[in-house]
Amino acid sequence: MLKLVNEERAKVGCSAVAANSALTELAQDYSEDMAARGFFDHTDPDGRTPWDRAEKAGISNLGGENIARGQADAAAVMDAWMNSPGHRANILNCDFKTLGVGVELGSGGPWWTQDFGY
Repeated sequence: MLKLVNEERAKVGCSAVAANSALTELAQDYSEDMAARGFFDHTDPDGRTPWDRAEKAGISNLGGENIARGQADAAAVMDAWMNSPGHRANILNCDFKTLGVGVELGSGGPWWTQDFGY
């Protein structure tokens, strides 16, 4: 996924994003939470936004979040995101410097999360 994101960023002159372990944990936890509680939204059933969840995890530089559900692999989900204006804008935001990716495989999924940081 990181390679695919950076390939798209290079096409528009953005620098590559680097993998970030804290953002990866945040993204993975969120993918798992969506699967476990059966929801699909940027705001969880408790009303927490991506920035609320980041703050709780001690992350102060969250820039944006992409989520997807059902795509079988990284290439398919990247294709879907690149064809969605909001998701594409996050991927191609040259201000973002770091990325964490989470995926939860399972019935009704997979659930995908990308968390971008400054």
